[in-house]
Amino acid sequence: MARILVAMSGGVDSSVAALLLQEQGHQIEGAYMKNWMAEWDPLGQCPWERDVADARAVAEKLGIPFRVVNLIEDYRERVVDYLLKGYAEGVTPNPDVYCNREIKFGVFLDLALREGFDGIGTGHYARIALGPTGQPGIFEGADPGKDQSYFLAMLRPEQIARAWFPVGERHKIEVRAKAEAAGLVTAGKKDSQGICFIGKVRMQDFLKEYLPENPGPIVDLAGRILGEHLGLHNYTLGQRRGIRVASAEPETAYVVVDKRMPANELVIGYDRPDTEGLYASRAILTNLSAAGPELPAKARIEARPRYRAPRVPIEFARRDDGTGEIVFASPQRALAPGQICALYEGARLLGGAVFAEIG
Repeated sequence: MARILVAMSGGVDSSVAALLLQEQGHQIEGAYMKNWMAEWDPLGQCPWERDVADARAVAEKLGIPFRVVNLIEDYRERVVDYLLKGYAEGVTPNPDVYCNREIKFGVFLDLALREGFDGIGTGHYARIALGPTGQPGIFEGADPGKDQSYFLAMLRPEQIARAWFPVGERHKIEVRAKAEAAGLVTAGKKDSQGICFIGKVRMQDFLKEYLPENPGPIVDLAGRILGEHLGLHNYTLGQRRGIRVASAEPETAYVVVDKRMPANELVIGYDRPDTEGLYASRAILTNLSAAGPELPAKARIEARPRYRAPRVPIEFARRDDGTGEIVFASPQRALAPGQICALYEGARLLGGAVFAEIG
């Protein structure tokens, strides 16, 4: 049996993860990671103190040691700075993916290993199983509505080998029932929306604190000025709401199709398949990361271009410059540079990459 440090967020999933690992005979301890959300919350909507109390109550119920680990500076350097840099450059970063690689399975895992733990446990809905080479790999969670393998796409093999995802074998309804049967205070607790400042706190409210407003023209594909935006960092490709320009076609809304950084122009078009720039069949990927063996030089595999999107067939090819090129079997809507593209072979996660160019 292993000695495992469980990341306990104060939610039902990580609570049951700790319970299941204990029932499996592992020696476990719990830890709450104090990240950015505890330090910045002007709206008072990130109840971190309640989360700590709930996590501690679960640990006491299980009879395991519990502590709070302060990772604020690491989180600032490895996640928040990456987030702000991305938005300032006009791309759409995914802090959840990098939080997993750099914080949970980076700094937090390193801390656990230094203290003699064999690895860490989390409440992710994903499964660890042996791949074709006999190496531990990540597979989609048993509950298709809760699968979180996408957020683990940038993990490295050495990180995966030290991970335990016990709730990934169960459906959410089973997890809640397990928590209730065990008398855990988190049994009926609502699911969190990921990292607080991009969930309950609006991203625009967060960015406003760090990125200055930079107004510029809103233009259509023909270059006609239709309005004014407050800063390109406030918009993402495919966005329909919040543009504040009335559509000339009542049945068809405007949608963001491009952000022209040098000219500081927000480009909008009608939300339909024939709108230039809204759908794409090709993309260039950078920051290729393999979850197991090296990604193939050329293969027909599948991709998930965003969380909750279905897996779609692609042709993948690595290029001489270390990037990858993918061709989708069918055009995809609103792909954005900076977003994560998770790569799969069936339910097995092969790895991930960052969209660099959309074509």
